[in-house]
Amino acid sequence: MPIGVPKIPFRIPGDEEATWVDLNRLYWERLIFLGDEVDDPISNQLAGLMIFLGISDPTWDIFLFINSPGGFIIPGVLVFDTMQWVQPIVHTIGIGLAASMGAFILVGGEITQRVALPHARRLLCYIIRVMMHQPISSFFEEEDGSGEVVLEMIELMEMYNDIIRIFAERTGAPIWAVIFDIERDVFMSAEEAQDHGIVDLIGIDMESISQRQLSA
Repeated sequence: MPIGVPKIPFRIPGDEEATWVDLNRLYWERLIFLGDEVDDPISNQLAGLMIFLGISDPTWDIFLFINSPGGFIIPGVLVFDTMQWVQPIVHTIGIGLAASMGAFILVGGEITQRVALPHARRLLCYIIRVMMHQPISSFFEEEDGSGEVVLEMIELMEMYNDIIRIFAERTGAPIWAVIFDIERDVFMSAEEAQDHGIVDLIGIDMESISQRQLSA
């Protein structure tokens, strides 16, 4: 099964082998998944889904399940900005590893609606992990590329400052505390992530998800 957005095998009549198709049923239930590295194809697909679902019914909440090792900054910011822009409330749910840009997207959910799953209470070190660290860049390797390196460093610092500001705003932590955490790899359990303000709740009422359409 492909890694990423859940798919199911479907054999078109006349074909010898099945092909993988999107689990559209989950999309219509407003359940979308980030289960891979944050890159351009995944972020474009997630942003497109959220925009489409927001247009289809702006009153019905969206639930984004996250199990990601992180990824690139700009695709991650694309997902984050789309979550803030669409009209439906976007709940974020950590179901495994939310590292680097995965943690950034997790903290971007609706405040009070950012969740880590309940079974992590007994296996915090193994199931729910949140990891923060500073941005990383690979500079140009050309011999005469010093000017480009300077420009890239300036852009990287601007993105770095934006990420720190967003973490501080959405967690309620002071800037100095975010800088202290982000300067090195920091692994957190679900409870530690809650203490840091990255998630608001540990545990999710699945009945409330199944009945949310009735109350919309």
